Amino acid sequence: MGSGRRFLYYLLLTLAVALITYNAIISSTSIFLNPGFPGRRGAPPSRSSSDPVVQMPFDRRRDEGRRPRPFHTAVTASDSVYNAWQCRVMYYWFKKVRDATPASEMGGFTRILHSGRPDKLVDEIPTFVADPLPAGTDQGYIVLNRPWAFVQWLQKADIQEEYILMAEPDHIIVKPVPNLAKAGLGAAFPFFYIEPKKFESVLRKYYPEDRGPITDIDPIGNSPVIIGKASLLKIAPTWMNLSLAMKKNPEADKAFGWVLEMYAYAVASALNGVGNILHKDFMIQPPWDLEVGDKYIIHYTYGCDYNMKGELTYGKIGEWRFDKRSFGQKPPPRNLPLPPDGVPQSVVTLVKMVNEASANIPNWDIF
Repeated sequence: MGSGRRFLYYLLLTLAVALITYNAIISSTSIFLNPGFPGRRGAPPSRSSSDPVVQMPFDRRRDEGRRPRPFHTAVTASDSVYNAWQCRVMYYWFKKVRDATPASEMGGFTRILHSGRPDKLVDEIPTFVADPLPAGTDQGYIVLNRPWAFVQWLQKADIQEEYILMAEPDHIIVKPVPNLAKAGLGAAFPFFYIEPKKFESVLRKYYPEDRGPITDIDPIGNSPVIIGKASLLKIAPTWMNLSLAMKKNPEADKAFGWVLEMYAYAVASALNGVGNILHKDFMIQPPWDLEVGDKYIIHYTYGCDYNMKGELTYGKIGEWRFDKRSFGQKPPPRNLPLPPDGVPQSVVTLVKMVNEASANIPNWDIF
């Protein structure tokens, strides 16, 4: 090989080594600066590296250009009229919001019906029929059927998406929900009344000290939660068994009451090593939250009672009221009266959205 050729050969070799070294440095550095990892530089404020509490939304600009991660929305329900009309409203708004935003990560939808038999809505709402618990097992606490229904659905259904949003019949989707799950963590709403520290003595029966601090248990229920399907497959059987065990334990049953199944999910998540990013602004709950703002979901679990001056009369039936429990035997009538002046925007929006759904859903009075 001539001297000129040898010089050219060594020059090209040197340049190739330099390029490989540069790429290796860039790649390794990007891992440590990735803003998606909680606790890293550039991540939203957090209370620990594995369980951040963040304001919504994340800086979505950092996620521009990433591969979409569609999620499947799943709602459990009984075949009661009470659940049926709420599911119809929920599905109406799910479809409207998703279809208006083709680029949304909102994928398919399933109502998981735990009555053991089809009902009148199976042709209107995509439905998976699950078996209920054996008679008497729920001890009158019908919510115990929820984890058992999820176990069946996850085992038997063909779920195309790799993520799942667990929602409830009394959720109304206001705007497209992005996939908020990150880095193996679920995305969940923190409930002020889920207090693991307060009930540590009870919870230690299910989450022993050798598993870790009680703060490993997040203040969440199963809904709203966006979680990887693989993680939920691990959590669901534990969630079911814990729910049944807690219900049989008089101390736990008394301590947790109507939110027992929520505590069971929080513990099951911790036992399976699945942490959650806690999103305070995942949803609002009228009448306590006054405006919809940038939230994604309205959860109408509380009654809304006001006098005609627009003043809240909570605990006392108001001159104007909207309470889902008023419609246990039949759906709310179409064109509900709007609240008086002075009532918060969140409540006005809620009633307008129920009215729009009922006006556009055929055979609204089917039940």
